[in-house]
Amino acid sequence: LFRSGKGYAAEKAKILLKGKGVTSGIVNAAGDLSAWGKQPNGSDWTIGIADPNAARHPFSYLSISDLAVATSGNYEKYVMIGGKRYSHTIDPKTGLPVHGIKSVTMICPNAEIADALATPVMIMGIQVGLDMVNQMKRVACLIIDDNDKIHCSKNINLK
Repeated sequence: LFRSGKGYAAEKAKILLKGKGVTSGIVNAAGDLSAWGKQPNGSDWTIGIADPNAARHPFSYLSISDLAVATSGNYEKYVMIGGKRYSHTIDPKTGLPVHGIKSVTMICPNAEIADALATPVMIMGIQVGLDMVNQMKRVACLIIDDNDKIHCSKNINLK
């Protein structure tokens, strides 16, 4: 059984907190988030999606409740060789770093599943990844390609 570390940790922390009577909250496990309930003012939780060109600055926001978000990208862990960026994510078919995608953000009810889907979608590529996600219930994704174009699954209405 494959377990994705950060998403798994976020889900376990959420279960522990809910078991202690915490009716709403958000757990951030190094960027993999799991949220439940509402904020004290009654509104959903607001999550920023990192801009791969300026990771500390979100380019968009999501309002979520009872959902999880995980992002896989090449903008934090990479190496520059000859002026070219090489991702830490390796395509198992070629043995080479993945190219064409800067980041994949997954949104679904479980952080472990979101985390476990983000890297495979990055490896699959834009069209195959979107085709797979579009067949999954309650799963959505947002992909930013190497040219900064945003690609969304059918169930995301990006404004």
